[in-house]
Amino acid sequence: MRGLLFCLMLLSATASWASHALSIWGDVQYRAGFPYFDDVNPDAPKGGEMVLVSDQRSSTFDKYNPFSLRGSAPAYIDTLMFDTLLTGSPSEFGVGYCLLAQDVELAPDRMSVVFKLNPSARFNNGDPVTAADVKYSFDSLTGKYAAPQYRSLFADVKSPQVLDAGTIRFEFKRFNRELPLTVGGLPVFSHKWGAGKPFDQITTEPPIASGPYKIGPVVFGRDITYVRDPTYWARELNVRRGQYNFDRITVKIYRDNTAKLEAFKAGEFDLIQEFISRDWVRAYTGKRFDSGELVKRLLPDNSPHGFQVHVFNLRRPKFQDIRVRKAINLAFDFEWMNRQLFYGLYNRLKGYFGGSEYEALGTPGADELALLEPFKNQLPPAVFGPVAYPPSTDPPRSLRGNLREAKALLHEAGWDYRDGALRNAQGEAFVIDYVDSNESGIRTIAPWMRNLEKLGIQLNFRAVDFSIYQQRLRTFDFDMTGIRMAGITVPGNEMFDLFGSRAAKIEESNNLWGLQSPVVDALLEKMVTAQRRSDADAAGKALDRVLIHGWYSVPQWYSASYRVAYDSRKFVQPSRLPKYFTPEAWAMSTWWAKP
Repeated sequence: MRGLLFCLMLLSATASWASHALSIWGDVQYRAGFPYFDDVNPDAPKGGEMVLVSDQRSSTFDKYNPFSLRGSAPAYIDTLMFDTLLTGSPSEFGVGYCLLAQDVELAPDRMSVVFKLNPSARFNNGDPVTAADVKYSFDSLTGKYAAPQYRSLFADVKSPQVLDAGTIRFEFKRFNRELPLTVGGLPVFSHKWGAGKPFDQITTEPPIASGPYKIGPVVFGRDITYVRDPTYWARELNVRRGQYNFDRITVKIYRDNTAKLEAFKAGEFDLIQEFISRDWVRAYTGKRFDSGELVKRLLPDNSPHGFQVHVFNLRRPKFQDIRVRKAINLAFDFEWMNRQLFYGLYNRLKGYFGGSEYEALGTPGADELALLEPFKNQLPPAVFGPVAYPPSTDPPRSLRGNLREAKALLHEAGWDYRDGALRNAQGEAFVIDYVDSNESGIRTIAPWMRNLEKLGIQLNFRAVDFSIYQQRLRTFDFDMTGIRMAGITVPGNEMFDLFGSRAAKIEESNNLWGLQSPVVDALLEKMVTAQRRSDADAAGKALDRVLIHGWYSVPQWYSASYRVAYDSRKFVQPSRLPKYFTPEAWAMSTWWAKP
């Protein structure tokens, strides 16, 4: 769902104006008429092939439509095949530059935006991209057959108005500083895609889209090759110069991490990002590494940390009590895991917006207190003190002390150990059904499981096929599960789908917690409707503080670096690293083949 990550923000303005770009609060790095982005080689030659491994957890794909609800699309299809009205630059956040749009005009009251399309824009079937296609894309993505995240993202956007064949206007239901650039991130496809079928029935029809690649040879469900379109309409556009240089990008699927690593060493694909610290330290060795053919490299991750957490499903009565949630947190010994399992390569996550301007730190400032005080009777008193960090076992604290505190909290909540288990007043044992799609996850769950057993809590780790896992998450059929969300530089409307009360009631939303909090809803509103940057920051920090003190998750860990290995013989990289990137996207978009 990379389309959901185009969180591009509105530039403050006092009059109607037209521009080549929109920005969150102020200036943009690149002026009108700029030749290309600084992080690319504008003269990079075209040609060659890059072979990657899928970055998805699914072990197959069964459709080419990345936006419909059911099934799994192949990795990177949305990035490589679907252009958007605006696109971001590699070293800025909250800025969008014209791609499919040639010009963008924002109304004085910020309640509408007009996009004039580039007359050169073409779909891969040769048809021009029209305003009617943009409207069709919007209507399809906000319809009942698309993933519900898009309905949340565009909830405050009225139906777009086609002004002429090359011009479209979006009006907004209410002020929201994000919306002009949110619609700028709309992926656009032809109304001919699917030949009139309902959107969820467009499955194996190759997309009719306007991106730099088409679908080439396919071993359906396993491997896919994207073939560069030599007539790609934007190949000389400033926001695309020096990008998407490979003639072919092939993506392979491996169902086993060990098989995937051995395949990389054997030369079956060219680049791998490693997420298992043990393998990074111990397995990336051998003659090809010694000779320099394969390079092992740490790349800086300057993005916000995002959050990787164990999720409590609050729809389960046993997790409704905050004392229970905190007690389960106390049994999680990250420090031991980092020493014994992770080779010291990770840092502990402390909140939901770490590394961003929305991260809660210390005690709440006056601006946060002004937002929190009206809800004082609905919040734990601790919210108004120092921010709560996850329990630690570093001295002077200890696991023994943490478990003692957890036992006391559980007793207060009505859970006591008897008859061989922790039980409530009704005699029901405390059992947690933890669902995952990765069998190797037991390695990090097992130490926590043992600590919970000391409290009388039984955690059952259930690794299921990815399709079953997806179904259980869609219907919220789990007690706990793990979730990882990439860092978001400017949180916006997508936060409603994660934490909003309305999303908690919609199956297949991303509110896996089932969180329904009037306080959270109010802070989300304040965050996305703020007209000043300082007000948005205060609302974001207050939201982070409320989420942390609710103990809705068990925070896991993050790395400040990407762990990447690649075949050094085949590729050339730009001389400059972008500030914000992911390794695979950076490689696909800006590397080129050695002669």
